Amino acid sequence: MRIRYDAEADILLFALRDAPPVDAVEEPGGVIISYGEDGEPVSVEFMNVSRRRLIRTGEISVTLQTFDVAKVYAVAE
Repeated sequence: MRIRYDAEADILLFALRDAPPVDAVEEPGGVIISYGEDGEPVSVEFMNVSRRRLIRTGEISVTLQTFDVAKVYAVAE
């Protein structure tokens, strides 16, 4: 997964995998989800992120945390 922020366009992009998008759905709130040929998500874009205060320019930090899916589902049950 790659995460990119385009300050000029004010777009935060999460590229989930290296596949070309063939379809996209714009969700309310300025979120675009792109899908590959297999129907699985390829990327998620957040529009106008600094204006919406989703990030602050110059203060971008990413923390990824791994988790055990089996434990998550066990807690949910």
